[in-house]
Amino acid sequence: MSPAKKGEANPAAKAKVLLEALPYIQRFNGATIVIKYGGHAMVDEALQESFARDIVLLKYTGMNPVIVHGGGPQIGSMLKKLGIESRFVRGMRVTDEATMDVVEMVLVGKVNKAIVRMINQHGGRAVGLSGKDGRLIRAHKLELSGGDTAPEDIGLVGTVNRIDPSVIDALDDTGYIPVIAPVGADEQGFTYNINADLVASHIAAALGAEKLVLLTDVEGIRGADGKVIASINSTRAGELIAEGVIDGGMIPKVECCLDALARGVGKTHIIDGRVEHAVLLEIFTPEGVGTQVVAK
Repeated sequence: MSPAKKGEANPAAKAKVLLEALPYIQRFNGATIVIKYGGHAMVDEALQESFARDIVLLKYTGMNPVIVHGGGPQIGSMLKKLGIESRFVRGMRVTDEATMDVVEMVLVGKVNKAIVRMINQHGGRAVGLSGKDGRLIRAHKLELSGGDTAPEDIGLVGTVNRIDPSVIDALDDTGYIPVIAPVGADEQGFTYNINADLVASHIAAALGAEKLVLLTDVEGIRGADGKVIASINSTRAGELIAEGVIDGGMIPKVECCLDALARGVGKTHIIDGRVEHAVLLEIFTPEGVGTQVVAK
């Protein structure tokens, strides 16, 4: 038997890693795992490769991964090239008809297909969808409450009305990996740009998913002491929001997790997508790479 190369784990260490993963593989066999793919993990080439391999491995170990992706930076870049100004209200892109055309083109025609290609190159069988396919995502216009001022119209930005998961079920049953762009339509056929975290949360609930995993550009939820919290229940998470400890862009992510848990999703996770193989580390190791949010 040849010795391990310098910097490489020896065979016994490799075997230990595999054995530690075995209980998780057994536990989650046949389970649906909804993963929101976004942030730095979508633009760094090494992290793109890492993510694609993670998804293929999940499928080959008997799980049913479902991917919902973002694409804000890619949309912003294309709008800039086309000379269309980006304007944001409360962190949401104001979306007129011209902007919506670009959003759909980038999310559905470019980003979605790139993710599908990556997964397929690594041995998976991915299929790209938008929320308009199979009436997957029925949406309606997001109305912003104005508080003391008149509400501002942000255009074709939507929220989820309902999910019809039948197209996802059909793909899962035939061994395919669904990759979903967060674009939906209303009953009149108007197309809406929808927050990917929100879409992932609703899809996880509609599928009765075992897990909802949100990839972010932060290490996880931090407590008042500034340290990352490995696991937190929904009650305490709500308290940290009320206390202002959880603030800014982390609030809507945590609220998506809480909503998913309330709708029956087993566990939710906010993880650091800047770490290679973050998805595998969160699912197959006790330490994980972020914060687990549970109902109780």
